[in-house]
Amino acid sequence: MPARPLSDTTLHLIDAVREALARTNLSDFADKPVDTLSGGQRQRAWLALVLVQQTPILMLDEPTSMLDPGHQQELLSLIRELGDAGRSIVMVLHDLSSAGRYADRLVALADGRVVADGAPREVLTTTLVRRLYGIDSHILRAPDDGAPVVVPARIGSTLHSSRKTA
Repeated sequence: MPARPLSDTTLHLIDAVREALARTNLSDFADKPVDTLSGGQRQRAWLALVLVQQTPILMLDEPTSMLDPGHQQELLSLIRELGDAGRSIVMVLHDLSSAGRYADRLVALADGRVVADGAPREVLTTTLVRRLYGIDSHILRAPDDGAPVVVPARIGSTLHSSRKTA
């Protein structure tokens, strides 16, 4: 039986898969089963899957977990590009420095309640970090864009940790 030509829809899907693999730096792994990928490669594979679906809203839970700093930056930059291109992004991040750099809006929850909501430069404070994580910190500004950078205070410094223990 001769092979049938591929439909336009199939060709479009193949192109979307290739583009998603390229954007997540996974083209070299296209033929590998997902269960053979490293943790970081799997994280990028899940994002590639979402990119192929071309949904207008992305909901991401800790998409940078298991990624080295270089891949974290690449992935968050890609997510930022998707937001800039019109997609809505809802993302859970515990890394407040990354949230401060890549988010337009930061919503912080403590005990299931919203405790801060606004632009990261406005709401990311030492008081918020203490409330969320029970640690003292310093909020610095990144030299290139002024984004807030959270630096935990060293235990034993003049600031005291207020973390509750169970």
